[in-house]
Amino acid sequence: MGDYSILQLPDGTQLAYEVLGSDHRALVPLVFVSGTTSCRGDTEKVSSLLAKHRQVLVYDHRGMGDSKARKDDPFTMETLARDLLSLIQHLHWSEVALCGHSMGGAIVQGLLFLPFHRTNPTPLRFRVTHVVLAGARFTPNLDPRYGLKFPMPPKGPLTRESIREAVRLAMLPNYDPEWFASGANQERIEQIIDRSFIGRSCSCLYLRWSQKRAGSQYDFTGFHSRLSPDTQFMIIHGELDQIVPFSNVQTFLRFIPWARVVPVGDAPGSVPTLRFGHDWIEYFNPQVWYDVFDVFLQARCGEKTRL
Repeated sequence: MGDYSILQLPDGTQLAYEVLGSDHRALVPLVFVSGTTSCRGDTEKVSSLLAKHRQVLVYDHRGMGDSKARKDDPFTMETLARDLLSLIQHLHWSEVALCGHSMGGAIVQGLLFLPFHRTNPTPLRFRVTHVVLAGARFTPNLDPRYGLKFPMPPKGPLTRESIREAVRLAMLPNYDPEWFASGANQERIEQIIDRSFIGRSCSCLYLRWSQKRAGSQYDFTGFHSRLSPDTQFMIIHGELDQIVPFSNVQTFLRFIPWARVVPVGDAPGSVPTLRFGHDWIEYFNPQVWYDVFDVFLQARCGEKTRL
């Protein structure tokens, strides 16, 4: 990614962020909220396309990438949601669309629920027009067949090759086995491994476990009924997801009855199939995902894709 700005928070945290497409102010800006251990450049394949027509905010979670956190940081889902709140308010946006992937989906939900916080309710001084929940969950994972599975650190001195192998093993659940084994994807896999060395030092191991702990300590029970039907919701979730079960889709649709699932088909705004893994952005041509977002972000209140 390019040059970045820093938002200094009162607790000493420094959040690194970029506003792509800053000249395009006619459309509602979109915020990408990434998952565990992800950095702001990981959505570049799609965010760079969307930024040709609207502002797109990408940022590093505290302690990741170019962001800084205290060693005794109270790493919780609420803290991450309030980080996102601070960023949006800092940019003085009156309307915003949000896309949360994996842990980022929980952060987005946490932001939406801040006005209903049981002990410290906080109003949102901006309107959330659209929300995309990609490979997201609404409760912590209790099924041992799913979830993040970080490999143990390599024995002996850390070398670039031992770290690369650890990264490769950690990547496996993000993709379906066929995609990961395909010769056509090996070059891309190597690029993703190389990218993991950017902004993700060995100290990120602590952050991984902190993020995993944060991802297992939130409770949104009863909050979804308070969401406004004026906010449009779309669910992006692959049938081959090995981290978050595909059955979450139906539960989200019960909790948010006006939500839509990304449509399948040949028309712009659709995906060819739902047979993709957790790291959805690596499946299909980036133009497919650009069209999915472009069509959805044009949807008005009350419209819903026929499933």
